Amino acid sequence: MDEKELLINPVVNENVIHNQKSVTDIRSLTSSVLGVAAGILGLESLTGFAFYLAGSFFVSVLMLFLLAGGQPKSFFRGSTEIWTHEVFGTTSLSSYVLTWTLFYNLVRA
Repeated sequence: MDEKELLINPVVNENVIHNQKSVTDIRSLTSSVLGVAAGILGLESLTGFAFYLAGSFFVSVLMLFLLAGGQPKSFFRGSTEIWTHEVFGTTSLSSYVLTWTLFYNLVRA
């Protein structure tokens, strides 16, 4: 970003960090909900991970339009950050796999 663009559209680091934390919280919650759904549906192997990717894409679309108003550059450093932040992070993916296997075994037991 050049100096003129920062004067027109300033980005404050504290706000960006807060927005990233909000995305992380949303992803953690929805990954657990997606894991419960995948376990109850009895998804296995690649179909379970495809379900996670499709659900993460859907959540990203919702965040893009509902939270960021279709303009992620106003709230994040880059426009791809809302799509990629914490999709394969330690908390989101592990929460998904944990709840997926838990509910799969609870339903199938």
